Amino acid sequence: MQPDLNALAVFALVAEERSFRAAADRMGVTRSAVSQTMKRLEETLGIALVQRTTRSVSLTEAGESLYAEIAPAIADMRAAIETTGDLRGRPRGQLRLAVSSIAERFLSGPFLATFAEANPEVQIDITVTDEEFDIVAEGYDAGVRLGEVIEQDMIAVSVAGDERQLAVCAPAYRDRFGAPSHPRELAGHRCIGWRRAPKVAPYRWEFAENGKEFSVAVAPEITTNDMALMIKLAIAGAGITFGMEESFRPWIDRGELVPVLEDYCPRFAGFYLYYPSRRNVAPKLRALVDHLQRFG
Repeated sequence: MQPDLNALAVFALVAEERSFRAAADRMGVTRSAVSQTMKRLEETLGIALVQRTTRSVSLTEAGESLYAEIAPAIADMRAAIETTGDLRGRPRGQLRLAVSSIAERFLSGPFLATFAEANPEVQIDITVTDEEFDIVAEGYDAGVRLGEVIEQDMIAVSVAGDERQLAVCAPAYRDRFGAPSHPRELAGHRCIGWRRAPKVAPYRWEFAENGKEFSVAVAPEITTNDMALMIKLAIAGAGITFGMEESFRPWIDRGELVPVLEDYCPRFAGFYLYYPSRRNVAPKLRALVDHLQRFG
């Protein structure tokens, strides 16, 4: 007996949300309806696809395998249905985006505000995250990341020009402890580091000298995953920190932060909006791409 395609679509939502209730909310049905559909699908296939507890839902090995196989087809079917249903090509519906926390230009208030005003029927759902994952498998329409980490099979549209990372500190710190003349001297300075997630090593600071790139594993006195906190600590004189120039620019312009080691901080390709290569791009996503290309 072949499984119901609707049941597979329900399973895909459960796999994406890791929750019966969240999947039910997305479909506008009851949790019980989702549970019954999953039960029938597992009975039809003769194997358990999910493991349920009172607090969470996870996929079994069979569930992970099935989801990996059907996720691309489900995503394509969703896009096809949405495109077909909007015969006039008017941008509308939920636009799910996964955006790097340091994509300052994209996350700027004016860019998103003007897009929302121009497209009132589009509901923008932005997840700000520095995790690297498959946006298609996770149900996102598009993502914004540095160009160097985007898969080659994606369509990529530049968000801004070249970027660079800078090491910065407060003038008071520089006056008290001096500025390093070479990245290797960072070992003798107080540093404020960034880590992507708990139990992950702090980010290695990246530099270049004579055209050759190298990185420095500083030993931060303070480590966090929050750029805003890093900036506050640096302004307060807690040490030298490292990140995107655009993130620091307002405080540099006001004199609250000063760059150090600029000669070792080259420019590189910046952020891109990226999305799967499909024959038909949903009007809501096409509107975002067009707005991005017109903006500033």
